[in-house]
Amino acid sequence: MGRRALPKISPLLDLSRHLIELNAIVGPWQPGWLFHVQQPLEVEIGSGKGLFLATAAGGQPDRNFLGIEIGAKYARFAAARLARAGLENGRVISGDAVHFFREFVPACSLAAVHVYFPDPWWKKRHRKRRVLHAEMLQAIERSLVPGGRLHFWTDVEEYFHSTLDLIREGTGLRGPFDVPVRDAEHDLDYRTHFERRSRLSGIAVFRAEFRRQPCDASVSAGTDLNGP
Repeated sequence: MGRRALPKISPLLDLSRHLIELNAIVGPWQPGWLFHVQQPLEVEIGSGKGLFLATAAGGQPDRNFLGIEIGAKYARFAAARLARAGLENGRVISGDAVHFFREFVPACSLAAVHVYFPDPWWKKRHRKRRVLHAEMLQAIERSLVPGGRLHFWTDVEEYFHSTLDLIREGTGLRGPFDVPVRDAEHDLDYRTHFERRSRLSGIAVFRAEFRRQPCDASVSAGTDLNGP
């Protein structure tokens, strides 16, 4: 199913605080460069139209949310959504998430990483282009604080199970933990636009959560250092 054309963004809307070009970042990268208030940082890989970012940032003002979107027009649209809502705890980087994690994200710096409905690259010869490959999953694990979470949702069953295999074989992340499914209360009550499309079409959505092992062996394996 193709994507609809994005609505136009008012040229009067100031995106300077909410949109960052990846090629403008000069390392070493520090979260303080993006956010005025230092608090736990969560990153979404592939932000699309920014529904999750805006909802999460608006609902959790005690956390910062950073989206990485490779599609320039979608990154701009997501940033505009944040700017219109005046959400100072949300930002969008326009660029490649793999490059961003490899070159800029410090170890043990993220409270959570969110990956919702990534491009499945259906053809077998193209699957190496999937964002959740072995190297990326190891980079995500490295970036998480002890107890930090990886949230992964997809409507492609093969992608779901193959990714879970990669996580099990190539990382020390604990899980998968089941993610409870809550019925949407209204037409816009979805985490992402892709979730809305899939659920309204009766397409199964596969969800899993993983957590980074605590560094301190004295901490119980069942302890989540980031709370509920």
